[in-house]
Amino acid sequence: MRCPFCNSDDTKVVDSRPADEQNAIRRRRECIACGKRFTTYERLETFPMMVVKKDESREPYDRGKAEKGILLAVHKRPVATEEIQKMLDDLENYLFNLGQKEIPVSEIGEFIMHRLKDLDPVAYVRFASVYREFKDVDTFADEITKLLKTRS
Repeated sequence: MRCPFCNSDDTKVVDSRPADEQNAIRRRRECIACGKRFTTYERLETFPMMVVKKDESREPYDRGKAEKGILLAVHKRPVATEEIQKMLDDLENYLFNLGQKEIPVSEIGEFIMHRLKDLDPVAYVRFASVYREFKDVDTFADEITKLLKTRS
């Protein structure tokens, strides 16, 4: 494991413990070169899932891409990191339980939007605006109107 601070590959494990309801192992590591500590997580590797994008191209599922989209949506919103990680874990469990090797990107986007709608309405609208490619202010207004109707 490379140190994220100095890029040395000489690190040691200081502490290990179960994490994410026994679905991962959390490891505290220390860099021998610079002495800084950092945390890594080990997860069970499941069968590789391919994401079918809107243009019908395929690419391997990447947790980091889903996380980046969520983080952009919740930027400066009162959403805890733990809630984001739980959402990503739930997403991966959902996708795995589908039992398909190819997952449409729409399945991932709809799952995230559904969870964000309950978690933070502003983050939901932000995510939806990118995911659904809102073209103008009217589309924003329509989505907000729908959101307000479901919340009343």
